[in-house]
Amino acid sequence: MSVLLIAGMAALVSTDANASGPFVDVRSVDPTITVELRYAGPNNFLGRSLYPVGTRALARPEVASALAVAQSILRRYQYGLKIWDAYRPAAVQAKLWQASLNSHYVANPEFGVGSLHNWGIAVDATLVDSRNRDVRMPTDFDEFTSAAMEPYMGSSFEIGGHARLLKYAMHKAGFAGLRTEWWHFTIADWQKYLPPEKAKSAAQVLGTHWEGGL
Repeated sequence: MSVLLIAGMAALVSTDANASGPFVDVRSVDPTITVELRYAGPNNFLGRSLYPVGTRALARPEVASALAVAQSILRRYQYGLKIWDAYRPAAVQAKLWQASLNSHYVANPEFGVGSLHNWGIAVDATLVDSRNRDVRMPTDFDEFTSAAMEPYMGSSFEIGGHARLLKYAMHKAGFAGLRTEWWHFTIADWQKYLPPEKAKSAAQVLGTHWEGGL
């Protein structure tokens, strides 16, 4: 591992007070999972990179293990996971919030628990085929429109099938989805990874499933 890569990963983790860890590289648990961190380049709604060079997809060990389960399920159907985002520093969350100022889609880092990405317990994911090629889904990443919301499943049977398969595999692996973003999944027992006072207040507002923004 290069010095630049190590420095990039250290910078990512050290920018967030929530990063008490432990976090692991998702691909160290299952190297067959494809990773394309959208905030590590310009292909996102801000149009610029927000992560250091060499950033890996990090998550809590339990989350990474659950992703490996989802991957094994998808492999039965000749598909696989692609991770668009995983652990996200609070500093990056603040930039996303300032760019959108829309609490329907982006969690305000100053309110409640912020985004569960900041705690390493949420991921943004899509599907690839058996050759790791992107497949058609309802929308692209971070498309803040009604097309990204449930119950919409895309404009064709093929797209709807892909979206349903992703949701099925992630739910079987222990993740809960997000109504406003088909690509966002949080580990179902997310409350146990937060400080008790934050978990309690979040549960009172959100109910049993995470319904905040990205």
